[in-house]
Amino acid sequence: MRKLFFILLVIIALQLHAQELPYAQRMALTAMHLWPDSFSVVPGKPARWSYDQGVILKGIEGIWLQTGDPKWFQYIQHSMDYFVAEDGSIKDYAPDSYNLDHINNGKLLLLLYRVTGKEKYKKAATLLRTQLSTQPRTKEGGFWHKKTYPYQMWLDGLYMAQPFYAEYAGVFGEDSVFNDVARQFVLMEKKAIDPATGLLYHGYDESRVQQWADKQTGHSPNFWGRALGWYGMALVDALDYFPDEHPGKKQLIAILKRFAAAVVKVQDPKTGLWYDIVNLPGKKPNYTESSASAMLVYTLAKGVRKGYLSSGYLVNAANGFDGLIKNKITVDKNGFTNLEGTVSVSGLGGKPYRNGSFEYYMSEKVVQNDPKGVGAFILAANEAALIKKEPVGKGKTVLLDNYYNNETKTGPGGKTASWHYTWDDRSNGGYYFLGNLFEQYAATIKTLKTAPSAQALKNASVYIIVDPDTEKETAHPNYMNPADAQTIADWVKQGGVLVLLANDAGNCDLEHFNILADQFGIHFNEDNLLMVRNNDYEMGKVNISPGNIVFKNAKNVYLKEIASLNLYKNVVPVLKSGNNNVMAVARYGRGTVLALGDPWIYNEYVDGRKLPLQYENYKAAQDWVRFLLNKAIIKN
Repeated sequence: MRKLFFILLVIIALQLHAQELPYAQRMALTAMHLWPDSFSVVPGKPARWSYDQGVILKGIEGIWLQTGDPKWFQYIQHSMDYFVAEDGSIKDYAPDSYNLDHINNGKLLLLLYRVTGKEKYKKAATLLRTQLSTQPRTKEGGFWHKKTYPYQMWLDGLYMAQPFYAEYAGVFGEDSVFNDVARQFVLMEKKAIDPATGLLYHGYDESRVQQWADKQTGHSPNFWGRALGWYGMALVDALDYFPDEHPGKKQLIAILKRFAAAVVKVQDPKTGLWYDIVNLPGKKPNYTESSASAMLVYTLAKGVRKGYLSSGYLVNAANGFDGLIKNKITVDKNGFTNLEGTVSVSGLGGKPYRNGSFEYYMSEKVVQNDPKGVGAFILAANEAALIKKEPVGKGKTVLLDNYYNNETKTGPGGKTASWHYTWDDRSNGGYYFLGNLFEQYAATIKTLKTAPSAQALKNASVYIIVDPDTEKETAHPNYMNPADAQTIADWVKQGGVLVLLANDAGNCDLEHFNILADQFGIHFNEDNLLMVRNNDYEMGKVNISPGNIVFKNAKNVYLKEIASLNLYKNVVPVLKSGNNNVMAVARYGRGTVLALGDPWIYNEYVDGRKLPLQYENYKAAQDWVRFLLNKAIIKN
């Protein structure tokens, strides 16, 4: 039944408007058609716990984040549920093989656990984490790629394990793990780099016993494109989870900068793509290879968007993606978008033995819709779509308060952790989707855990305060006071954009919050509007009139249990429910204040899993984010 559901979903979508969709969604629909119910690379063979699937699903996660459409999340969950039992065991997973490839899908298990809170995903992710605890290592501490490849580190393995390892450390409070993650990247670069070009060889054998290993250096003889792609993607993905203050973050960014400088030198100027053996474009029968090109596009584009790389690399990323579209994308008679030109596999050693020579790499089959290429293309297409967005957040920092709103609970790792309206919280009450929206427009998101001093606000362009705590929520709340309110007002007057998100009476400290809001002609009322019974969502629907100064595209929003606003001075109402003001904007000096009596766009009401799609909260959130960033000025 589920298989039929997904096949019908794909066919309907293709028939209606497939060629009008962004390229990431077109390719994702192809993947859902090819692998509707489970993942079998070879048709007719049993589904396997394979890293290929994880690459595709990470790309589909990106589509979900860019659309808020639940079908993408549902496909991810459906795909993983085929393998993960209720007790957390994983079908077809063999921990004793110590294969780093088997770790990759753990990224999706962490996603599912963080979003749904289901214990089976936590147990399954912990099973993979346990493998890393006893993974064989080189003498310097580098993970072996597999038990069957002793003393060997491959570039591929960094992507398979390190982003998962880093994310798991962040979720479960294993702070020391970040040292180990950084060490893996440092060792790989040290052992595989070619000093003359800055490129990294495919693999390294500490023992020097492999036929492919140089007897002096231990590295393999060639620069394989997809291996470089794996390494680049590993860097930009692992960096997502590194604490800003950890020295390893600077190390990884420095490695990424050296890596980017090296790979753009071997980008084909004619097509924008990269060759399978990247430094030998003129040697026959070398060819431009799709998966490597897509991975490097993703690496460069994301590196720029996240602020790790200079903006000049966007030209390389854009040229690479254009090259993929012009040279590697076809559409078949049924309307499916296909990716041509991906090498099915390349490795070192094994049986039959792969000696790492140029001739060996050229002997491997080049196929259509290889899952590694399909997944890499979706990832690249997601980033390419963001390149085309106006980067209105570039150079701007969005600061989220975690002082007035400071609810805590015991986290998954047993440590006390902040929750509720925080950037990294992927559960219903978190702001992960909102933070991702700001990042889509190239803004930097940060958290302020202290009182808002002038120094703390100095480099912030946008400052968001949401749902200040009551004693019911926090034993010792940090209440807004006149001195703090004046500091914030002075910052707004100098050009800051302040966002005040309250809550209904009884769930928010409105009394002290109004000390700040009143300075701008806004007052949160002690009431409770838009009471919604059960799932009667129409009770919370607020229509948006044409010409709205904030919402240029959304036609309605869903709001529930909010405080209304009294407005004074020259404050402009933005949304109304009947005669009640719901959202308002005020000018104050050179700055802007936006107020709403609800936390509103937390994950539950923008990720599509609960709210029906006719309520345009995700589209409204996009409008809202663009409005704030357009009003904001660069402060650093």
